[in-house]
Amino acid sequence: MSNMYAFIDVTRNFLGGVCQHKCKYCYINSMKEKFPNIRERYSGEIRLLEKELNKGEGTGNIVFVQDMGDLFANNVPSEFILKILEHLKKYPDNTYLFQTKNPKRYLEFEDDFPSNVVLGVTIETNDEGKIKKISKAPSIKDRQDYMQRVKFAKTFVTIEPIISFNLEEFVRIIRDINPDFVNIGADSKNNGLNEPSWDEVESLIRELKKFTGVKVKPNLLRLKEKL
Repeated sequence: MSNMYAFIDVTRNFLGGVCQHKCKYCYINSMKEKFPNIRERYSGEIRLLEKELNKGEGTGNIVFVQDMGDLFANNVPSEFILKILEHLKKYPDNTYLFQTKNPKRYLEFEDDFPSNVVLGVTIETNDEGKIKKISKAPSIKDRQDYMQRVKFAKTFVTIEPIISFNLEEFVRIIRDINPDFVNIGADSKNNGLNEPSWDEVESLIRELKKFTGVKVKPNLLRLKEKL
């Protein structure tokens, strides 16, 4: 089971190296401090871990592909992505979940994904200024614009770690994307992010449920406990 989502059966990581988005809250940072093997694997240039392509993927699993980093970051060569997708196609009985902050590249591989995929985008807030302070990932506007164009697969939005937001604007962004569901979670690593109040979170959940499914992660309840 994935630490990120309770409904995931397996996580699979085919890339090594440092993610170019360099989000300050990324849980890989703390893992690299604790585990030398993680530090070695996720340091240096982006590279394809060929040995991972020699492993089987089983059957009947929901597989989160590349939870350690962003498979669709701009510095990941297209040939790496194509090799991974071709490998996954050999195991059609699984469902493959992908998540990115650069959904523009989903469109590049529209004809290459396995048939049973779910494509997600991370959007932590509607506040561009807050994002620029903590991440080198594409803007919220870019994420929204390109995710709206994904019409060939089920989609979802992940709001994690949730950062303070304007309710009306944030709901509009997510409604325009029209995801099949939304995940909401909080910062688990004490990164000192600007978080919303529990009342604001409840208002967001209530508004989202009017047009999509909402999955709440247990770590979100920490904000309720702060009351």
